[in-house]
Amino acid sequence: MKIAVIGTGYVGLVSGACFSEFGFDVTCIDKDPAKIQKINQGEMPIYEPGLAELVARNVKAGRLHFDLDLGAAVAAADAVFIAVGTPTRRGDGHADLSFVYAAAEDIAMHLSGYTVVVTKSTVPVGTGRDVAGIIAKTNPDAKFDTVSNPEFLREGAAISDFMRPDRVVVGAETDAARDVMRALYRPLFLIETPILFTNLETSELIKYASNAFLAVKISYINQMADLCEKVGANVHDVAKGMGLDKRIANKFLHPGPGYGGSCFPKDTLALVKTAEQHSSDLSIVDAVVGYNQARKIAMADRVIAAMGGLVAGAKIAILGLAFKPETDDMRDSPSLDIIDALTKAGAVLRAYDPKAMDEARHILPQDVTFCDSATDCLNGTDAAVIVTEWNEFRALTPAQFAAAMRGRVLVDLRNVYEPDAMQDAGFIYLSIGR
Repeated sequence: MKIAVIGTGYVGLVSGACFSEFGFDVTCIDKDPAKIQKINQGEMPIYEPGLAELVARNVKAGRLHFDLDLGAAVAAADAVFIAVGTPTRRGDGHADLSFVYAAAEDIAMHLSGYTVVVTKSTVPVGTGRDVAGIIAKTNPDAKFDTVSNPEFLREGAAISDFMRPDRVVVGAETDAARDVMRALYRPLFLIETPILFTNLETSELIKYASNAFLAVKISYINQMADLCEKVGANVHDVAKGMGLDKRIANKFLHPGPGYGGSCFPKDTLALVKTAEQHSSDLSIVDAVVGYNQARKIAMADRVIAAMGGLVAGAKIAILGLAFKPETDDMRDSPSLDIIDALTKAGAVLRAYDPKAMDEARHILPQDVTFCDSATDCLNGTDAAVIVTEWNEFRALTPAQFAAAMRGRVLVDLRNVYEPDAMQDAGFIYLSIGR
């Protein structure tokens, strides 16, 4: 079987590479010539562990191709995956589906023979029906079915998530479409991966419902952390006590500065907007959206308070810029709100991230000093803030902090270090919920 993937962003590139690893002939299409050229030269547009090696191996094997020509790839394909961006639409918070709809029109003009058109992008309920309507209107003679197949890829673990997922969700409404999807995911059938077949609307909603639930879980433990600080409890022990209950489980019970990234912020907001459109109460998720944004901004207040309210002219190290480890993605990262607030308060900022420095140079204020290492970032600073829990930072000792820094304020927003060890080293040490 032949597969065409429209879009070489995070989802499209990972999905295309993994399908080729399954043994299928895959062509990934993008409109950006520079991007395609770089990928063909072995340069990945994103950082994802193992991705460059996976792409190189399958390109060499002749199973994975990258091209600008959508027409030829779609005409030859048994299945076409739409994997374009669905960012938050400016002004109203809804998901911007313009890229999805444009892809559907382009696909329609080149369909040849029966083809399954699969929406891999995260889209609101009803989008699959819209895509089918666009294709039928653009090409009335097209023989096709539309399918919803949402991705559940964690940045930093995307390849393993695709190869050994908890489940695969497929919204398909004809036997022919289900047969094609079973064939595509046959390697996962062999390892007994649960594959759930639903209608289009259910599949689309499963994705949003899953992401929103995890966002609620993160915000819940963050609020528990705030309460722990006020009553003298330890949030890690609270989380452990909760997580040992199999009905709750321990995943996503890690306190921090709030969630960010390419999925949770936009997906929770889009779900709230969908509920509003249908006059359905989704007040829990709505509250989480507002709370999470306020929490990220409040993290800067913690830094300012730790320094006695005096940050104007103070030199502060920001360790970690990506929204989580093992990615270079800074979309909606807590670091952005923290840096913005500290800059406005007059702080002099130094910043370092093991993988996100190139991205950071494009989006952070020009007066931020970009550093080559963690110790370089700490050099001569009055305070340090841990925003992302990279393993590189976990290896730093109290003595290394003390040797590099001028001051003794450390605000640990990821609870990387032991409070007693830092306090014994003479630091004013603040963490989350401890």
